[in-house]
Amino acid sequence: MTNLEALGTNYASYPCHCNDNKPLEIYMFFDPLSAECWALEPILKKLSIEYGKYFTLKHVISGKIATLNLDRKHKFESIAELWDKTACRSGMSCDGSLWLENPISSPYLASIAIKAAELQGRKAGIRFLRKLQEMLFLEKQNISTLEVLQVCAKRSGLDVSEFLSDIHSNSAAKAFQCDLKVTSEMEVTEIPTLVFFNQNIEDEGIKITGYYPYNIYEQIITEMLEDKPIRTSPPPLETFLKHYHVVASKEVAVVYNKTIQEAEKDLKKLQLKQIVEKIPVKHGAFWKYIQS
Repeated sequence: MTNLEALGTNYASYPCHCNDNKPLEIYMFFDPLSAECWALEPILKKLSIEYGKYFTLKHVISGKIATLNLDRKHKFESIAELWDKTACRSGMSCDGSLWLENPISSPYLASIAIKAAELQGRKAGIRFLRKLQEMLFLEKQNISTLEVLQVCAKRSGLDVSEFLSDIHSNSAAKAFQCDLKVTSEMEVTEIPTLVFFNQNIEDEGIKITGYYPYNIYEQIITEMLEDKPIRTSPPPLETFLKHYHVVASKEVAVVYNKTIQEAEKDLKKLQLKQIVEKIPVKHGAFWKYIQS
C-alpha cells in the first residue's frame, strides 16, 4: 500500500454512497482514541466549509486500536508519548498523562456509543463524536465508561434516553460491525485514512493515508469533479465559533489562512468582548463560545 493510491474496489454496495445529492463522498476511517485522527480536525473543518456542498463525509470506525493487550504498562506509556508528540506537532492538544493516570481499557463501548448517536441522525453523530473527542483529549475523561458517554450525549443535544437504549441495541452493534467490514474490504490498515469516491461506480476511489497539507485534499476533490469547484469563503469568526462551540487556535488558523499568532490575536479580541473564553490545555489553546 502506498500513502496515496487508487482504490480499485467496487463500492456500489456500500451504504450512504453519495447521498444528499452531492457528487462526492469521503469515507473517514478513524479510531476514537487516535490522536492522529484528532489532529486532522482542522483540515476536515476547512474542507467542510470550503467544499462541503460537493461532498458528504461518512465516519467509519476502523477499530485499529481496539486491542490494548499484552504488556499494558508499556503500551500505555507508548500511547501517552505519541499523544504528546502529536499535540506538539499538530497544535491540537491532547494530554498523554491520561494513559498513565486513568488508562482506557478498551474503546469498544465508545465505538458502539458513536454508532448509537448516529441512529439519531448523521449530524447528531458528528456532534457526539466531536464532544467525545473534546472530553477525551482536552478533559482527560475516560470515555470507556457509560457515565462519561451519558454526559457526552447530553452535551451533544441527543435524546439521552434513546441514546442509552440504543447503545445496548443490536442496531448499534451491527452498525459497528458494518464499519469493521468496510474497513477490511477497502484494505484500510492505517488511521487516519480518507477515501474519496465520485458518483461513477466504474471509477476508482482515491485513498489517502495519514496527514497531508490542505492543498493535497483540495486537489483530489478538484480532480474527482467534472468541473472546477467553487470555493466557499469561511463565515465571520464569531459565526464559526457559535456553530462549533469549542475550537482550537489551530483550527481557526487553518480555516482562515492565518498563523497561530494571528488567529489568537483575533480570538483574544472576542475574549475581551466576553464572546469566548480560553480553555486551559496542555498544548496549544482552545476557545469556547459563551455568548448566547
